[in-house]
Amino acid sequence: MRGAGGLVLLGLSLILHICRSFPNSLSDPDRLEEDLGGREQDRTGNATGTGTGRTCGLCEPDLCPETRGCRAGLVLDSCGCCRECGNLEGQACDPGDRSVYYGLCGSGMRCQANPRPGGGEDEEDEEDQMCVCEDQEPVCGSDGTTYMSMCQFREAAFSRPDLKTSRRGPCDTVPVIKVPPLSQVNGTGSSLVFLCEVFAFPMALVEWRKEGRDVVLPGDDPHISVQSRGGPLKFELSSWLQIEGAEPGDSGTYRCIAHNNLGSVSASAVLGVLGPEELSSYLANSVAEMEQLMDATDYDQDFY
Repeated sequence: MRGAGGLVLLGLSLILHICRSFPNSLSDPDRLEEDLGGREQDRTGNATGTGTGRTCGLCEPDLCPETRGCRAGLVLDSCGCCRECGNLEGQACDPGDRSVYYGLCGSGMRCQANPRPGGGEDEEDEEDQMCVCEDQEPVCGSDGTTYMSMCQFREAAFSRPDLKTSRRGPCDTVPVIKVPPLSQVNGTGSSLVFLCEVFAFPMALVEWRKEGRDVVLPGDDPHISVQSRGGPLKFELSSWLQIEGAEPGDSGTYRCIAHNNLGSVSASAVLGVLGPEELSSYLANSVAEMEQLMDATDYDQDFY
């Protein structure tokens, strides 16, 4: 019995010692929860929980996780201790020098406001931030590809160590049609537009022709007009062919031809101008074909 009594006294002494070591935590449940929460942080300085009010712990860089495949370089994490992948050009970002939600921009980029295109007045959209390359001058790569910013070049060179810069500015190239004209069918008297977007350096000259007519449009036809302007991107040219009050005789194949001193390229589209009855029949057949296509599709199939 003496041995049992000694064990009881030893146990009571240990409990009393523990209570004296943590008097505030035991008497204040909120304080105890905060103390325990603080211990959820790992030794790299990052909080392992998902709260927003927690502070970072002791920074031990040797315990930081290894990072790989960071095409935009490395940036500091939210605790300013470990390194993590920076955001790429065009991605959302956090302004300032600390990662909060989206992360920080990678090397050679800044985080700036990204207002809605067209001058929208939505304040929330205007406050969006995105990564923008500080060096916006195009670069010609040793692979003959034009990179529209130094950041795009660095991103490509990350997985291709042999890729070098040949020169500042775009590479000389035969025109490339980025957006070709699209075929269309419409009714008599309608207004029709064909679009052709071309990239080239030196800049390309764009012409429109109709097959069967040896003339550059619009020629002397008053109901056909052609307009061109630079854009939407650098070294691109957008050209429109517009037909006002279309007639059945306007039906045919129209060709967009782009050329510079290095070569030429073309793309074509077919135009069909139909009378009221022909257009109604055409639309009815198109709807029937769409319904058959939808019926032939098994929407009940489980793809997951």
